[in-house]
Amino acid sequence: MMKTTDTTFLFGRKYFLLLFMGLISLSTNAQSEHELLRSGDASYSAGEYSKAEEAYRKAIEKEGKSQAKYNLGNSLFEQERYEEALEQYQAAINSAPNDKTKSQAYHNLGNSLFNNQKLKESLEAYKQALRYNPDDLETKHNLSYAKQMLKQQQQQQQQQQQQQEQQEGEESDEEKENQEDQEPQEGEQQEQQEDQEPQEQQQKDQEQQDEIDNENESESTEEKQDLDKEDARKLLEIAENEEKKVQEKMRKVSGGKKRKKDW
Repeated sequence: MMKTTDTTFLFGRKYFLLLFMGLISLSTNAQSEHELLRSGDASYSAGEYSKAEEAYRKAIEKEGKSQAKYNLGNSLFEQERYEEALEQYQAAINSAPNDKTKSQAYHNLGNSLFNNQKLKESLEAYKQALRYNPDDLETKHNLSYAKQMLKQQQQQQQQQQQQQEQQEGEESDEEKENQEDQEPQEGEQQEQQEDQEPQEQQQKDQEQQDEIDNENESESTEEKQDLDKEDARKLLEIAENEEKKVQEKMRKVSGGKKRKKDW
């Protein structure tokens, strides 16, 4: 019996040791995750957001609680990595254990959307936060401010659109004026061309008239020269006739004798 008893005792002792070691291991893992969260919180408070991010990511790898995801979203938010923060806040909302955690996650989700210039989406996030915690004054303030900023943004977009339309209208009017100014110029060119054509025709007519006058003058000169030759011929004939008459008279007076030539 002693052997049996000793054997039973020894077996029970080994089982107890194994169970004790397992509990120690579980406690070490639990403390490790908790320590990671505390380490991340300490780094976050000190403004060491990248270091806090690293600690929170390790904590999420161990268990992935909503608190670790929420804190990781905060560390990313402080680094202005809003798109990544959005994912962590949404993950925290999906795994949130209570309404308070969901409200806080929606609140910070709205802040990330607002800083990422997504004003309409931020309004919806703030509204969701108020559904889970209607008395949250900070969320109400952010919701009112986001509405005001969205209104200003819409007014600015409307003004820009009006200015663009006005500018396009002015450019269109300027094009019309330029076209209208160009049309008279074309008309003036046509008028100048029309005025130039009669001048050219007059010049041609004058040249033709000058040619005619030159031809007439040339013909007149030739006719005059012909008349002068005819007059000279007639005068020559008259002179010859007169000379013949004189010689005839002299022959009659001399009796037809030949005169002796004096030496």
